[in-house]
Amino acid sequence: MKTVIIIPTYNEVENLRPLLETTLSHVPETDILIVDDNSPDGTGQLADQIHEEDARVHVLHRAGKLGLGTAYIAGFKYAIAHGYDAAFEMDADFSHDPRYLPDFLKAIEKADLVIGSRYIRGGDTPNWSPMRRLISGAGNIFARFMLGIPVHDCTAGFRCYRREVLEGIDLDTVQSQGYAFQVELAYRVMQQGFKIVEIPIIFLDRRVGKSKMSRKIIMEAFAYVLRTRFGKRAAATTAKQQPSTSSTAKEMPTVTRK
Repeated sequence: MKTVIIIPTYNEVENLRPLLETTLSHVPETDILIVDDNSPDGTGQLADQIHEEDARVHVLHRAGKLGLGTAYIAGFKYAIAHGYDAAFEMDADFSHDPRYLPDFLKAIEKADLVIGSRYIRGGDTPNWSPMRRLISGAGNIFARFMLGIPVHDCTAGFRCYRREVLEGIDLDTVQSQGYAFQVELAYRVMQQGFKIVEIPIIFLDRRVGKSKMSRKIIMEAFAYVLRTRFGKRAAATTAKQQPSTSSTAKEMPTVTRK
């Protein structure tokens, strides 16, 4: 299976080289795509240098800080255009431990989307504060309940998608960022009937640098869930008022825990 790991970067110059070395030591047959948003600390230039040293590393430069969601969309389109069979999402700060990558590769052989989950048996967030655990855990429960997503960790950002999934979820219409981006894609994958598998991961805070999480990102996810939930209800109400000649029952996809 031809795979690529998409890593968005913004001011990650201290993390980049050790992350790429560690990642390729675990999955030497995969490629890596750095999507850099014109980092002022020179991350993009370092990525270019590493590309000259290792042909498995590719670099996509963007004009400015355009957001996590659009970075992944650009990476997904690159993966499709270059014939990859599967594409990973992975953070640049070591919070997504590269040692789990072989587990993802094994799981994606029998799934369409693999999610590294903090909230199934074997997963954990050992160095989080009680408040952060509360916000993340409650947010996941809220999204699962409101949207019916059969995933324990629908805000997780350590993922692997099959090419067919990326081709089937209409990437050009995805508008969300941050947590909302992950919830939206999980919801779209579910709606299309693809098979989702969760594997446990231990999630650690970044080694170097400052977290990019903000109240705005959290509120965007909350707003997306409400908008999608009640927009769906309004659409269903309108549909009931229209004459119908046929109906088709669609089986809800299931999520497997590894």
